[in-house]
Amino acid sequence: MLSTTAQYALRALVKLAEEPAKTVLGRTMAEQTDIPANYLSKILLTLGNAGIVEATRGSGGGYRLSRDPNTIRLIEVVERFDGARIKPTCLLGSPECSDENACSAHDSWKGIRNRFLNFLESTTLADISNTKVRSPLHISALPGTVSKDP
Repeated sequence: MLSTTAQYALRALVKLAEEPAKTVLGRTMAEQTDIPANYLSKILLTLGNAGIVEATRGSGGGYRLSRDPNTIRLIEVVERFDGARIKPTCLLGSPECSDENACSAHDSWKGIRNRFLNFLESTTLADISNTKVRSPLHISALPGTVSKDP
């Protein structure tokens, strides 16, 4: 459901969250996360402009998180790269699809889409990294979806 770019961004941020006490060189992060270095640098620039990552130049430089991983919600990251993809749209592409004028897939898709968006909005970077004991995730009633316990 996420683009490769959004997945790479989350992968890079998890790496940074797991090493909060130090800056990580871009090339080291690229190697450790299996993200092409040029692609990663563009992703990190976008995350830097969003205030999520900060870069330090020179000796001892590299990248680190600008904020505590507990305050970075996945939706903030995903919207930077997949904004149009995560907006509520018709699964079948109908521009007229709505609750009042529903397509044949509307009700089923609406539930899945809402669970997905809720997951992105309620889950933090800390929840998906190894930085602390995480909230337990459980499989919801719908196969293939994951949600946090309330």
